[in-house]
Amino acid sequence: MKLCAALDCESAEKNLAIVKKLRSLDLWFKIGLSGFIRDGWKFVNEVKRVSGAPIFMDLKLYDIPNTISDAALAIAEGGADMFNVHASAGVKAMSAVMERLSALKTRPLVLAVTALTSFSADEFAEIYNRSVEGGAVEMARSARNAGLDGVVCSAYESRAIKSVCGDDFITLCPGIRFEGGETNDQSRVATPQTAALEKCDFIVMGRAILSSTDPKAAALKALSAIC
Repeated sequence: MKLCAALDCESAEKNLAIVKKLRSLDLWFKIGLSGFIRDGWKFVNEVKRVSGAPIFMDLKLYDIPNTISDAALAIAEGGADMFNVHASAGVKAMSAVMERLSALKTRPLVLAVTALTSFSADEFAEIYNRSVEGGAVEMARSARNAGLDGVVCSAYESRAIKSVCGDDFITLCPGIRFEGGETNDQSRVATPQTAALEKCDFIVMGRAILSSTDPKAAALKALSAIC
């Protein structure tokens, strides 16, 4: 299992300060939509230069097949090591992404977002008219059929998804907190220890590391829990 530290600070300077504190550790860095819109490829390249760590571009692409595949190619050519699209865009759109990337000599990992971890069970059912786990598994099956490498899901759906899609199908799980940590805008949260038990391949941690008085110690605590 890998730790992915979310660079969700309010400025590039603060994010780079975190990167410098964590760059000696074996982890990934996540750059989200707001940070990328604000700071652009210059920031992505600086994180790569400073840390040498792989980058997960958490942009959650969702559009028609041609547009989403064009965007995917731009992200791949920009140097992302992993990025995501919404499974709700459908098999046709996800397949278009993988077809567009097939021309590359090497491509990033591509994941599909299933049920956002901010959704409660009732909120998910209101939109998708099914249970969170059932919806996440079905979206994962579609992503697998479209040739994607894995999905973004909560830790609590990881085991069910792997039972259907195989242990080699990646599950990346946000909403990871230390025991007793604040949930903030997340609903389906889990500890690093729970994520390890649920066979998650990546965990994403943001506030638990960023808000710590010692971000490196917090990251080491997470790493020790998942090794």
